Amino acid sequence: MFGSHRTTLVIPALNEEEGVVATIERAPDGIDEVIVIDGGSSDSTKINAERAGATVIVQLVRGYGLAYKTGFIAATGDIIITGDADGTYPVELAPQIVAEMDRRGLDFVSCSRFPLADRQSMESLNQFGNRSLSLLGSVVSLKYFRDLLSGMWIFRKRALSEMRVVTNGWNFSAEIKLEAAHKLGKRFAEVHIPYRERVGMTHNVRPFRIGGENALFIIYKRISQLYRAYAMRNSEDQIRARRGDSAP
Repeated sequence: MFGSHRTTLVIPALNEEEGVVATIERAPDGIDEVIVIDGGSSDSTKINAERAGATVIVQLVRGYGLAYKTGFIAATGDIIITGDADGTYPVELAPQIVAEMDRRGLDFVSCSRFPLADRQSMESLNQFGNRSLSLLGSVVSLKYFRDLLSGMWIFRKRALSEMRVVTNGWNFSAEIKLEAAHKLGKRFAEVHIPYRERVGMTHNVRPFRIGGENALFIIYKRISQLYRAYAMRNSEDQIRARRGDSAP
């Protein structure tokens, strides 16, 4: 535990037999449980994670967001910490960040990788893509984000009830921060962290396709937030009007 807080580290993983161990081994004293959501890895990810002390949930229906949702449901901690299974995020800094959350009255902290402490930790194309999408999210939401796609977040589990997250894919990372900033207001903040080079082989991803999907989703998400806010205000106005009509 961190003080009075029970803590859970949630890690989504797919074919990260080296990185998942590096991530688990960096978990600080005080982490009460480590949950790895394995998307049906074909390597030794599951075995290695269990040997390192994690509880592994195998989920054959894949999806970055879906994995996290499964992990959040299973988590028993009142504080949830996340991190990718490639050893890039400093999960060992969680106690200091939780202490800052308590001091500042925060419910959700997104751990910003920028500015990079080690420029070699992220390829130039990925830096450009992450910064561009963070800028887009900042513009459309009128809330400054240094790193909208960071994979390390620390938050109070109860805050999930205030957020509406619908995507099950890669867009989940952007969505949960946009929702947290929108719904939690001053209880949301970014904290800078050092970011490391990944442990293990890089997966074959399509950065332009994923980046394009993220950009479209960020715009869609903001429009849906504005529409829900408008619909709620309109509904409240109608209720007040009916009450006024029925008043003596």
